[in-house]
Amino acid sequence: MKKVIGFALFWVAVGLILSMILPNAFIEVICIILCILAGYNLFCC
Repeated sequence: MKKVIGFALFWVAVGLILSMILPNAFIEVICIILCILAGYNLFCC
């Protein structure tokens, strides 16, 4: 189950990267970093 959640969080982060065209991107960058780290930890560990 952790791998599925990690995989989903990874693709959420990819979707957030695609939404970077918005002018205020500071909060998006924080969300991207958190999602990538959480997704990696849940998927790989």
